[in-house]
Amino acid sequence: MVNSPSEENRILQRDAEWSAIASEGRDVERIVSYWTDDAIVIPPGFAPVVGKEALREYVRSSLQIPGFRISWKSTDAQVSPDGKMAYLLARNTVTMQGEGGKPMTMTGRAVTIWRREEDEWRCAVDIWNDEPSV
Repeated sequence: MVNSPSEENRILQRDAEWSAIASEGRDVERIVSYWTDDAIVIPPGFAPVVGKEALREYVRSSLQIPGFRISWKSTDAQVSPDGKMAYLLARNTVTMQGEGGKPMTMTGRAVTIWRREEDEWRCAVDIWNDEPSV
């Protein structure tokens, strides 16, 4: 059995590191390294992106969008009793250049599923949708 609170903190810290690296938007390889080789990303309104090569291109093209910036904060982590899988709940923010060059910001909510690999936790499934209008 895994010490769940310790492992939950570890995965939340790893996810926060990933968000900071993604928010900097400079190192495609480092951003992609947080996904498993067979990861699937399901962005809202787009087809799923499957596997590291496709994810590398997805990240590269996203970072080329004028004004693009992404960040997120995960607040809830649940680790399986055997310590091999976990899921996180998060809120994210994506900013890019909108009409007339003005920044446009979208907020969303996300679920990520993580798998413990030999050396570290990596994200295997990443799905999000828009935050509901109030």
